[in-house]
Amino acid sequence: MTRTPTTIVELSSLSLAHGQGTRLDVPVRLQPLELGGQTYLRRGESVDARLDASRPSNGYAFRLRFPLQVEGPCMRCLGDAAVEVEVDAREVDASDTEDEELRSPYVDDDELDLGRWAHDAAVLALPTQILCRVDCAGLCPICGESLNDADSEDHRHDTGADPRWAKLRELELE
Repeated sequence: MTRTPTTIVELSSLSLAHGQGTRLDVPVRLQPLELGGQTYLRRGESVDARLDASRPSNGYAFRLRFPLQVEGPCMRCLGDAAVEVEVDAREVDASDTEDEELRSPYVDDDELDLGRWAHDAAVLALPTQILCRVDCAGLCPICGESLNDADSEDHRHDTGADPRWAKLRELELE
């Protein structure tokens, strides 16, 4: 039996007394990730996530874990890139405090927005640059050819001065 992806968890349905905890395996629907103006997609409709929820004396503590593989363009050469990471995120929501650090933005009334939290946690878990390979050389700044496939001896351009700087060369400094 396939379970439908979860995006909202009703905390009252967990029936946790103070000092108790529970572990849930839930499918979570992830939205496409937008990074640096590019869209990165994951395969499948949902990701199987593990949610640990506990009830300290004044609110909830959560831990969310799931594997993530995203695919999209390399940030240097625009070729195909894929990244695999393990997402491990924690949140606290204290109910009787005005301290913003102890209030989770993903808890509203008695509902945990698991989809939004999983999306934000996925973005934070990804590397700062998604590359096709670690030593990606990028694109040639003059002709736009991928330098990963180009032979450095054969790929040369005139190294003449950039015409956009011509007026600065006329400048005489005393």
